[in-house]
Amino acid sequence: MDIAVLGLGLIGGSVLRALAGRGHGLRGYDVDPATRAAAAAAGGPAWRVTATVADAVQGAELTVLAVPLPALDALLGEVVAAGYGGLVTDVTSVQEPVHRLVGRHLGVGPARFVGGHPMAGRETSGFGAADADLFRDRAWVLCLDPDRPAALDDWLRLADLVTDLGARVVPATAAEHDRAVAAVSHVPHLVAAALATAAAEPLAGALAAGSFRDGTRVAASRPELVAAMCTGNAAAVAAALDGLRAALDAARTALDAPDPMAALRPWLAGGHAARSGWPARPGPAGPLPADVTELLGLGRAGGWVTGVAADRRTVTAVRPAPADPAPTAARRGRGGAPGAP
Repeated sequence: MDIAVLGLGLIGGSVLRALAGRGHGLRGYDVDPATRAAAAAAGGPAWRVTATVADAVQGAELTVLAVPLPALDALLGEVVAAGYGGLVTDVTSVQEPVHRLVGRHLGVGPARFVGGHPMAGRETSGFGAADADLFRDRAWVLCLDPDRPAALDDWLRLADLVTDLGARVVPATAAEHDRAVAAVSHVPHLVAAALATAAAEPLAGALAAGSFRDGTRVAASRPELVAAMCTGNAAAVAAALDGLRAALDAARTALDAPDPMAALRPWLAGGHAARSGWPARPGPAGPLPADVTELLGLGRAGGWVTGVAADRRTVTAVRPAPADPAPTAARRGRGGAPGAP
């Protein structure tokens, strides 16, 4: 395909590098001249970096929007002003606001849109952090709208492109995506920031080890990017935060119980079970009709797509394998304690 990538930070730069490895014709653009220079120096014959949005999208079959949500409105305006009429996708971490912006800009034009979000970020940013293998074995949400069945052809074309990069395509509506990522991505950024701030005292910093490192890794992300992500998904993030606060309040109450250990154990058990079962083991792969209802059902079940048939009538689908039964006392160890010697 002939593809334009607009925005060459971590995700956009990684998209550019990954697509270059698959032989696509590529043009990149970034509003920052230094980023454009770095990308041009790294590209060689694999891609060309342009000085304007219009030059990048000229003749492209697909345009990838890879800028933060606050910059998307202006960028879409430039894409429309350039007369672009091909397929558009994005890599934004919140989808409903993107769909509203796209409807305002592209709804009266010839361009088509399929929303997307690769679940493959890092705490580092910029073109220098871009990695051609960033998306391999990672989930990449592609949004489906039950009210726009005609968009399925474009969805399948993108799913074919994305799975060719080694990613797992997860079908979802924009609203389903935003609710899910609020819990597994956006709120964890806020929790990581709170944990990092709480441990700012020098002695705590000297004693911090693995649990602090793992729990605060994404607090190193640029604050402006996290703020844009969370405020763009404010309603879903607020609901997820309310649920987390209620859970933490329950833990706090357990500590005041007459037998705090007995009170806290069941509270911890739910999280232990959820984390021990993640990620889900893949079940066997099999064909699934390329139908909007079937695909959304697959995503809701925690499944994903690994390939698209050449005739676009079916996809290769994988559902999670059934969870293992809870271990018996004998399997856990003597006395039934997990990990007991």
